[in-house]
Amino acid sequence: MNNSLQGKIVAITGASSGIGEATARLLARSGAFVVLGARRMDRLSAIVADIEREGGKALALELDVQRKEQVQAFVDRTVTQFGRLDVFVNNAGVMLLAPLADRKIDQWERMIDVNIKGVLYGIAAALPVMQKQGSGHVINVSSVAGHKVGPGFTVYCGTKFAVRAISEGFRQEAGPAIRSTIISPGAVTTELPTHISDGPAKDAVNGMYAAAAISADAIANAIHYAISQTPDVDVNEIIIRPTAQEF
Repeated sequence: MNNSLQGKIVAITGASSGIGEATARLLARSGAFVVLGARRMDRLSAIVADIEREGGKALALELDVQRKEQVQAFVDRTVTQFGRLDVFVNNAGVMLLAPLADRKIDQWERMIDVNIKGVLYGIAAALPVMQKQGSGHVINVSSVAGHKVGPGFTVYCGTKFAVRAISEGFRQEAGPAIRSTIISPGAVTTELPTHISDGPAKDAVNGMYAAAAISADAIANAIHYAISQTPDVDVNEIIIRPTAQEF
């Protein structure tokens, strides 16, 4: 692994497990200063301790992406601590699956709040910093569900299609010095499926994940690849699935 990330300041939401955790660990090993945000401070603190034991530099901050003031504070503290923000990874997300006829409106609202509004709050906080610096990179974690719709996935897919649209709009509006990347993972070994209510959708997802899920490290490697390109190269989208995944 090269050290092209040496000294970069990277803030990551949803960093207490799964893709966020794997990304924080990898980027820290590659020389980045990583700022980890999530609600579970005990878990974040343990990850930061591991990173520091390995010689990396990391900071844990409590963050609920549903609260725009916390997202703003997350970015503000990063800039205060390190003087800049090179990369913002909008990784926090929830997957709550059920047919529309079940009318699980509370779950719909939570997915919209975390998966869409959380991403927008991240952009709203990070973009002014990056514009002032004249450089930056926003990475939004979408999903293969942002490319394909299936029964029971309707609202979740809607939120992930929205992330792709927001990311592309951001790319066009942010200007030539700020990069935009969408990462669309397939089945990955994370806590994401544990949020699904019992029923056919959960059974189907659990079966797919048991048969084909790949490590969160694979997604972290994709994020590292996008960041490590020279400033004139903008890797706009990466779809990364298990080889055996059909969906």
